[in-house]
Amino acid sequence: MKWVVLKRRQVGMAAFLFFFCGILSLGVWQQSRTIQVQSFDEPIYQGNTGKKLAAITVNVDWGEEYIPAMLESFKKYDVRVTFFVTGKWAQQHPELLKKMSAAGHSIQNHGYRHCHFNRLNKEEIQAEIRQADKIISAITGSSTKYFAPPYGEFDDHLVKAVSDMNYGFIMWSVDTVDWKRPSPQTIHDRVLKRIHNDAIILMHPTEPTVKALPGILQSLQADGYGLVKIEDLIVNKGESAHEEA
Repeated sequence: MKWVVLKRRQVGMAAFLFFFCGILSLGVWQQSRTIQVQSFDEPIYQGNTGKKLAAITVNVDWGEEYIPAMLESFKKYDVRVTFFVTGKWAQQHPELLKKMSAAGHSIQNHGYRHCHFNRLNKEEIQAEIRQADKIISAITGSSTKYFAPPYGEFDDHLVKAVSDMNYGFIMWSVDTVDWKRPSPQTIHDRVLKRIHNDAIILMHPTEPTVKALPGILQSLQADGYGLVKIEDLIVNKGESAHEEA
């Protein structure tokens, strides 16, 4: 009789362990199906959707003569991108900025001046961003919530100042280096060789960029990439981040 009681305990323990392991495995599987929620407390180099998406960002403080041609290419391939513009540039080109926004592109913050933000104190940094946002929102009707630092320069002090304003600090994972005016083929090849899921592709309005753009858009779409605005590539804090089954 004693042997039978012991056997039942063993069976009960085995059943408990089986149930516990099943729950644990389900939790691990569910965790693997969850995308990490993006924090605004550090620079963002790529998105976190886990999908075959990429965002083109165009930093603008000059090159307005090339933007209409870029807009035509984006329209032809039905692509929406993100323009990071300085407030000073926006003041000088309000009608062009309205056109960029009206075409469905995201207009975000590149500071008021194209200066070295890592040399400014916190108050100066935030004043630059607020001034740019005030100008941009007055022209487009939409406030900015992402900031791209001029020259790609930053330090912990700058990141903290921007984070305290609840702005996303945008960098990139694919750099065209088009500001050096390489050949259109070089720009095209840089993008296609470095592209990956959730990539942030950095561009500027230059003549070789305009010439390279149609081929880049066509190649990325042919490879199955969806090209989206920066806000569609980043899962913000507090939002659902589960992949679709």
